[in-house]
Amino acid sequence: MRMRQTVYLRQFLIMFILLTATSFTLYGQTGYQEFFNRSLEINNTGMLVLGSWAVGNIAVGTYGWIRNEGDRKYFNQMNLFWNLINVTIAGFALHGNSGTDITALSDSEIISKHLQTEKILLINSGLDIGYIGAGYLMRHFSGSSKNRTDLLRGYGNSVMLQGTFLLVFDTVLYLILRDHRISFPVDLQAGFISGSLVPGIRFTF
Repeated sequence: MRMRQTVYLRQFLIMFILLTATSFTLYGQTGYQEFFNRSLEINNTGMLVLGSWAVGNIAVGTYGWIRNEGDRKYFNQMNLFWNLINVTIAGFALHGNSGTDITALSDSEIISKHLQTEKILLINSGLDIGYIGAGYLMRHFSGSSKNRTDLLRGYGNSVMLQGTFLLVFDTVLYLILRDHRISFPVDLQAGFISGSLVPGIRFTF
């Protein structure tokens, strides 16, 4: 009789552990998917801001290129050229995000994709500082150029403007995504990895 009770107790404990582990796993999967869904929403909002900036610059740049002379003509010309690239980037990003199947991604893939986006934004922020510096140099050398004074001054002012906007844009978007990641309670979740129940990991940088 005591042996039978022991067997029943073991079976109960095994079932309890399996049910608990399964519930943690399901909760973890749902939590990660909700996390990445919000991550995509933040990213899409950022791309809409970038796209709106680009469309506005294309419209104003086209008009200014036609109507102005001297350095203002080249300022508007570069704004137009620069933002043709921006609107293309925003369009491709929105299209790619809309085709993302979150349910097909594992938890590690979700975290990896999110961290990759943050890394790209940090790299872009460094490039933005370079753009601002390049624009300053163009404007500086415009004074010593006899034939390209207006072009260098106009292009320099434009590159400085666009670089400054992108620096603010990339930095703010990075900080929002980083705050979203840090506030995600990964440490409260668990899941099966290679058949074993392991605690989740909190990703904080």
